[in-house]
Amino acid sequence: MLKTLARRLLKLAASALAAASAAVAAFGAAFASPPAPADPPTPPPPAAAQEAPESRYEAPLDGPVTVTRPFEPPSDRYSSGHRGVDLAGVPGQLVRSAGAGTVIFAGMVGGRPVVSVEHAGGVRTTYEPVTATVVAGQAVSPGTPLGWLRPGHPGCPGGACLHWGLKTEKGVYLDPLGLLRQVRVRLYPST
Repeated sequence: MLKTLARRLLKLAASALAAASAAVAAFGAAFASPPAPADPPTPPPPAAAQEAPESRYEAPLDGPVTVTRPFEPPSDRYSSGHRGVDLAGVPGQLVRSAGAGTVIFAGMVGGRPVVSVEHAGGVRTTYEPVTATVVAGQAVSPGTPLGWLRPGHPGCPGGACLHWGLKTEKGVYLDPLGLLRQVRVRLYPST
């Protein structure tokens, strides 16, 4: 009988210890400061850029792609950065849709004319400053004219520059040159 009583006391003590540990952990969690936000991981290329053939992308300006200002991702959603690339162009040059999708905006933003196209996989390309020849809701294919490049883009070293942006449905900005497969890729051997 003494052994049975001792076993019950040990079980009861073990249960009490487990409950006390859980209570201490919950109490500590209630007063702990939230973890510091980590840098967001570099997202993979958009799924739309990996699909073929209906998700083929091309440069929005005819001729060689000349970057006058590269993509500089912001460290967080509200930080400074360059959320796209600036491509050299000439005033009045035709600006084309980089891929198939639907025009979701064609109008003024902050005093500048902007066109935005939603593509498969929830990615969005944006073009500015562009005098639009398309309207919201219009379907476009790769190479469909969106409008005409206007002069006066801030920081442009030439007569006109196209700011071309790429954003995911989760609000993450990516380098649009990745759509053209002009992003440097380094492959590592598998081990």
